[in-house]
Amino acid sequence: MSFEDDIEELESAEDFLQYFGLDYDQTIVHVNRLHILQRFHDYLDKGAEQMPEDEDSKRQVYKQLLARAYGDFVESDAQTEKVFKVFKMAEPQTVFVSLSDIQT
Repeated sequence: MSFEDDIEELESAEDFLQYFGLDYDQTIVHVNRLHILQRFHDYLDKGAEQMPEDEDSKRQVYKQLLARAYGDFVESDAQTEKVFKVFKMAEPQTVFVSLSDIQT
């Protein structure tokens, strides 16, 4: 199987971390698995144009980016990292609507 085929078979954050031989703390992955995978995906998207062609080099880049994504959540948390849109939204604001504005 090729590297691309191997990657297609991986489903969970643990699968990715084990495939690339990265040590990880299960409690961190349990709480942040979707955030880690999304951050990994974001890192891959940012570097897509500069991705090496050969499989060994590509595998090394993937491993480094996954380690970086995992490390982001070892040192921080999901709210601070703001991976998903819901965390990037502005704080709710109070808006006053007068009764005369809603009457027709």
